[in-house]
Amino acid sequence: MFNSRRILIVEDEPFVVIELVEAVERSGGAVVGPVPTVAEALALLDQHKIDAAILDVQLLDGEISPVALRLIEQGTPLVFQTGTGLPVVLVELDIELAVVLKPVAPMIILELLLAEIMRQTARQVG
Repeated sequence: MFNSRRILIVEDEPFVVIELVEAVERSGGAVVGPVPTVAEALALLDQHKIDAAILDVQLLDGEISPVALRLIEQGTPLVFQTGTGLPVVLVELDIELAVVLKPVAPMIILELLLAEIMRQTARQVG
């Protein structure tokens, strides 16, 4: 499914992390992280090329916006998972973002992420 794509996972709930890591690896992806904070996610972005990302919205050190904005600027496909909705700064971008409400099965997240990857690929080709 993911053909060794590097998938960043930013999530602070341990059981969710375990499920996501296992699902990404079973689907042929290479996990970057996982990390539970915005600061650690930003550090990983400086160190690694990321092909796609799964982002929890509310983390131990605040909301995911700084990471998300950087990934959006880079054109990186991503999926948000949240129990509360998107931060205002992301809503105000007025762009289509893939968002799922927790709790959600990991395979649903991965299917949505694959759709985002395909959408991004189509934009680059077209």
